[in-house]
Amino acid sequence: MSSIDPAPADSAPNPEVAGGPAHHRRLERVRKLGHILDTSIRVPGTSFRFGLDPLIGLIPGLGDAIGTVLSGYIVVEATRLGASLSVLFRMLSNIALEAIVGLVPGAGDAFDVLWKSNTRNLRLLERHLADPVTTHVLSRRYLVLVIAGLLLLAGLSIVGLVWLGRAFLRVLGL
Repeated sequence: MSSIDPAPADSAPNPEVAGGPAHHRRLERVRKLGHILDTSIRVPGTSFRFGLDPLIGLIPGLGDAIGTVLSGYIVVEATRLGASLSVLFRMLSNIALEAIVGLVPGAGDAFDVLWKSNTRNLRLLERHLADPVTTHVLSRRYLVLVIAGLLLLAGLSIVGLVWLGRAFLRVLGL
């Protein structure tokens, strides 16, 4: 007799297992939401598409927050589907970039139409589900580059502030 006994014949299969019915329903819900938010509306006479996300963003004060929460739902579902931490952080960085640029009136809404963080996150999730190891490695590299870029930006900002402070003190004669 082997040390691992097979599951009893009367036990039901786990619906949350990758490839199971709950897994497929969850993935389909996420795909539908991403489509509605990013590509559900076609500009007549063109192949260009956008979704409700940039339109929701036009609501003063609340629009960008609502869009970010809806985008966050895709990340929550990606967690439930087993996405690695590096993939989840990469997804969050896509949403954060869209949310930060979205704070700029007008330009933020135009960026939202073009960036399509939900579509990017869906592609990332689907790549992860198809090849988790490669996607994890690529996402980790991406995150290292983002962090290095942020550190460089912070360093340049500090150098710039010191330079401006010294110039200001020279103008004041101090």
